[in-house]
Amino acid sequence: MMSLPDSDSEDELPPGWEERASDDGVVCYVNQQSKTTQWTHPRTGRSKRITGELPIGWEKYYDETSKRFMFLNKETQQRTNVDPRLAFAVEEPTLDVAQVRQRFDSCTGALQVLHGKDLHGRVALITGANCGIGFETARSLALHGCEIIFACRNLASAEEAIKRIGQDRCAAAARCRTVALNLSSLHSVQQFSTQIKQTVSHIDYLILNAGVFALPYTKTTDGLETTFQVSHLSHFHLTIQLESLFDHNTRIVVLSSESHRFANLPVDNLTLQHLSPPAEKYWSMMAYNNAKLCNVLFAQELAQRWKHRGISVFSVHPGNMVSTQLSRNYWFYRLLFAFVRPFTKSLQQAAATSIYCATANELTGLSGLYFNNCYFCEPSKLAKSAALQQQLWQLSERLISDVLEQQMH
Repeated sequence: MMSLPDSDSEDELPPGWEERASDDGVVCYVNQQSKTTQWTHPRTGRSKRITGELPIGWEKYYDETSKRFMFLNKETQQRTNVDPRLAFAVEEPTLDVAQVRQRFDSCTGALQVLHGKDLHGRVALITGANCGIGFETARSLALHGCEIIFACRNLASAEEAIKRIGQDRCAAAARCRTVALNLSSLHSVQQFSTQIKQTVSHIDYLILNAGVFALPYTKTTDGLETTFQVSHLSHFHLTIQLESLFDHNTRIVVLSSESHRFANLPVDNLTLQHLSPPAEKYWSMMAYNNAKLCNVLFAQELAQRWKHRGISVFSVHPGNMVSTQLSRNYWFYRLLFAFVRPFTKSLQQAAATSIYCATANELTGLSGLYFNNCYFCEPSKLAKSAALQQQLWQLSERLISDVLEQQMH
């Protein structure tokens, strides 16, 4: 394959190439120097298609002199052989992740992933956006025009986070708002979902970022172990409750961790005791590992169930021991995280993979994949178990139904 000159925009055509459109709407690429034509983009290797009617004021006609179709702008009398719809051509879905070229790596920051993107008119809902990776994700998206819903338990902290965004750019902060969400209460998830559906008609990016780590044994108001409910069950319930706000343009990103590889959930006969163990069988690190496995299992099963709707679902590993408030619950982990801080990702780098999965054009049509360092990688063997995915889904549904039914009586 011939080498092409570097470009800041992956979609930019190399010198000497032009885009044309066939009568059936498929975009072709013409090399004026070699006089060759191909159906795939010379830089990305992907194909595009144009759809819909001509823009208002334009008409297509056949020019007898040049023996080809032409386009006329009736208002300006501009004539061209270039279809004006080419400006709105969209990539055809890439159905094989092996065709996706790696553009970023562990050193890439979120703002680098977003370089050149205009997200005005897009809406992102991010849980735990008031601090850490969630905040950096929200800030980066807001700086590129996205509207952000900060779904947080601590509203004062969320408002302070928005003020920090305002110090970078006032207009970005104006696009942010807070809505109270306590993930340790399924009733709070219900209230939150109702409020969101009353104020928002569509969500483009749902980023399930919030989580807890190294907690001493505690139970939520619903009587479940906190790590399991906050990291998985409430996010599961939230996603299902907001289903009506999603369509084929929606991306759902679930933050997991490489820790999911050390989980010990059984493939057969998964029970509540495995997910929400009693105090005598609780170990904070294993509870975290299992919750992170639940994140991947949930994302994969959700991708299968909503595949027909064209909704893309991804799970991601943001980075190891990133300096966030995640380690705040135990002095040993605070000390450990502080020690390794010079060797781990910055928050900008940690937010990059979530943002890549939410916004990258080349991931259109893909779903159910696990990403690390802005690139696809295989999750654990346990995470790919269809039986375990289905058991977790069914058990999660039953738990939510039981808890909410008990609260009604």
